[in-house]
Amino acid sequence: QVQLVESGGGLVQAGDSLRLSCVTSGGTFSSYTMGWFRQAPGKEREFVAGISRNGGITSYADSAKGRFLISRENAGNTVYLQMNNLKPEDTAVYYCAADRTFAFVVYKGAAEYDYWGQGTQVTVSS
Repeated sequence: QVQLVESGGGLVQAGDSLRLSCVTSGGTFSSYTMGWFRQAPGKEREFVAGISRNGGITSYADSAKGRFLISRENAGNTVYLQMNNLKPEDTAVYYCAADRTFAFVVYKGAAEYDYWGQGTQVTVSS
């Protein structure tokens, strides 16, 4: 069974940085498109960033563009989300997701992803 485990969340001040990690096991990581999503209380889960199988294609939500960077290390079955200049509105539970279906684009819809982690809390104070 494919399992995704996120780590790296925490409580930070506005303007600080965090790097989230997601380690995947039980599958062929290098064949997965990987994405990061987040969900705040009372809101829908939203796309943050995604990366293609070989890292050649990346996609970002407008709110993340210029501040966040997604990357992957296939040898370690790990995808990262480097978050810089964090804002209070970034506060959410962040989820790692894997899409095992080949595509020419990185999908932004949560329904496109097959496997999900349990999430890691990111809280940004003013």
